[in-house]
Amino acid sequence: MLRLPVLVVSSVLLLAACSGGGSSSPSASPTGTGTQTPTSTVAPTQQVAPAPVDANAPTTAQGPVAKATPPPGIAGLLAWNTGDYPGPGTPGPSALSHDHVDGPVVYTMTPPVGGQHAPIWLNAGVYTVPVPTERGVHDMEHGAVWITYDPSLAADKVAALTSFVAKQSLIAETGDGMPAGQANRYVVMSPWASSSLPAPIVISSWGYQLQFTDPADPRLQQFVDTFRHSPTYSPEYGSPVDGVPTGTGGVPASNGSTQPNPEGVAG
Repeated sequence: MLRLPVLVVSSVLLLAACSGGGSSSPSASPTGTGTQTPTSTVAPTQQVAPAPVDANAPTTAQGPVAKATPPPGIAGLLAWNTGDYPGPGTPGPSALSHDHVDGPVVYTMTPPVGGQHAPIWLNAGVYTVPVPTERGVHDMEHGAVWITYDPSLAADKVAALTSFVAKQSLIAETGDGMPAGQANRYVVMSPWASSSLPAPIVISSWGYQLQFTDPADPRLQQFVDTFRHSPTYSPEYGSPVDGVPTGTGGVPASNGSTQPNPEGVAG
C-alpha cells in the first residue's frame, strides 16, 4: 500500500479544507459564544513565528476596493465591498478578491481586510511578533478577526488586549485533519511590522475594520460578537484556523488551539 508522507497529507487536507467554501465543518457555535469561556490568559507556549510567503514568487498588487455601507450598531465601523461572497456586496473588480497567490501581496489598505492571500493560513492565537499578512488574510476568510497594534503600544495595553483575547469563547474545530477536542478563539493578535497603522489598535475581519486607542473600548467586543466566525460575514464559515504544520503556520505565544498542531512544514 502506498503511504504518503505525513506532511504531504497535511497539506492536502489543508487545501481541501479551503476549497469549495470550506469542507472542514466545525460544530457551529453561535457568533460571540462557544464551548467554553476562559477567564484568564492561557499559559504561554514556545512561540514559533509563521513562515513568510515565498519572496521569490511574483508580487501581487491588490487593485482598488470600493468602500461599502457598514451594518448599523457599531460607531466608526468601516466597510468594503465583499461582492457576493459572502455578501452583501456588488460582484466585480471593485470587490475583495479571494484568489490564492504564492508570493507577497501589496494591499490597498493597512491593515488589509481581505483580498488575494496565501494558499495556507496561520494557526490563530496571540503572537508577540509580526505575522505574514498574506496568511492572516486567509484566517479572516475562514472567520477569524485580526487584532493588530502599533509596535510602540504600551506594554499595559498589549497585556489588556491579550487578556481580552483570552476571555473570548472557544469555538470547536472538527472535520478532516482536526484532532478530537480541537478548538480556537478564532482571533489572531499581533504587532504590526511598522508604525503605519491608522490607529494604535485596529481590529479587522473580512471586509470590515474598526480603529481604537483604548483596549477597554466596548466596541471591540461588539466587533468580535458581530464578525467572528459569522455565517453572515465569514466567507468560508466553518473552516478551521488551525491544522497547519507549525513550521509553516506557527505556534502562538498564547491563546491558540486547545490541541497541538502537527510539526513540520506544509509542502
